[in-house]
Amino acid sequence: MLIHLLATLALASAAPTSFYDLATKDIDGKNVPMKSFAGKVALVVNTASECGYTYQYGGLQKVYEENQAKGFVVLGFPSNDFGGQEPGNEGQIKLFCKSNYKVAFPMFSKSVVKGDQKSPIFQFLTSSGPTDTRGEVTWNFNKFLINKKGNIIARFSSNDKPDDSKIHAAIQSALAEK
Repeated sequence: MLIHLLATLALASAAPTSFYDLATKDIDGKNVPMKSFAGKVALVVNTASECGYTYQYGGLQKVYEENQAKGFVVLGFPSNDFGGQEPGNEGQIKLFCKSNYKVAFPMFSKSVVKGDQKSPIFQFLTSSGPTDTRGEVTWNFNKFLINKKGNIIARFSSNDKPDDSKIHAAIQSALAEK
């Protein structure tokens, strides 16, 4: 009984309570703890290079450039989960993003963002935070806004462009928080 209780407590303490408790590999294969972004506001986006929403890379880069000095970062997670729209490997994805959209924000290795095999990052994103931010990723370019403490505070659909006024307002509000 005591061993079972200790094991249960160990599992409970291992569950991330903040986005910044997680880690993953970047697009170059290097381990990156999300805590390296702690204290910043992050917009986490699942991306794809052959999607009708791929043009949003340009808007994401613009929002990143406009707010980076204020403590904001965009984190891109390529995924091939929707219609096979990210068939390339990490090197191809990186080249595509830099060549076509001048992407300078952090990009990560391809991730599974839905279903039973989803990455720990997307397990956290789809099951934590306010009720209205939870649930499976519905398509490429879903966006999750993370506050400086690593809490999910908003979620936006693929149809919500990075420069949309509601995304802009949410980012500015999060940046203003102490």
